[in-house]
Amino acid sequence: MEWLLVEKYKGEKSEAFFADVAKLEAGEPLAYLIGSIPFLNTTISLSSRPLIPRPETEFWVEKAITEIKEAQNVTERTMYVLDLCAGSGCIGVAVGQAVPQSIIHFAELDAVHLPTITENCEANGLPEARRRIVQSDLFTNLKTEPQLRFDFILSNPPYIDPVIDRAEASVKTHEPALALYGGWAGMELIARIITEAPNFLLPHGQLWLEHEPEQVELITELAEPFFAVTIHKDQYGVKRFSKLMLQ
Repeated sequence: MEWLLVEKYKGEKSEAFFADVAKLEAGEPLAYLIGSIPFLNTTISLSSRPLIPRPETEFWVEKAITEIKEAQNVTERTMYVLDLCAGSGCIGVAVGQAVPQSIIHFAELDAVHLPTITENCEANGLPEARRRIVQSDLFTNLKTEPQLRFDFILSNPPYIDPVIDRAEASVKTHEPALALYGGWAGMELIARIITEAPNFLLPHGQLWLEHEPEQVELITELAEPFFAVTIHKDQYGVKRFSKLMLQ
């Protein structure tokens, strides 16, 4: 509540503030009421109400940025990065800000979020020359560029298993289901990404995926024909993300 008062209302307890407090008490996420959220060294607008970025995602994206910088130091060239299932664009925007010599592509299924991605690019200093934003069902609309290949594909796809469904009530009520649920075992989109990603990666390119701990075995089984797989724990000790390096 204090964050809402300071960030949105500059300390003034107006009627609008108390109306937002009522919404907060009814379960509406604080980040939506404020309209933005910090993500690494960026501020991410949530104007179209995309999935709210989580600390777990920040954790692995920061590690991915370190590897992108290391790869750039070796190759001494521009890095090509795809934020797949981009939502707010927080992942690609954070990478673009941290790695100035990069071109960031954003692919998002729900067209309503594309203006938010543009807004976040502009607000965080990612110029038009260094960004490509496309409405796409995973890689579908990227296939119009047959020579397009990436050094890194980073994705926080819909991966919640509807059977297990750990999502809190406020998340189910207010955040987009399209960004949450991943079909059977939460794996339908992850399986498509792993299968199709080799066609969009440069030699020794990397695919980083956020996922549930229960999905580790299936991810490894799907990926091993194409990738060397490394499973990582998040800051809470949960097997939350994987790095897949093209072999």
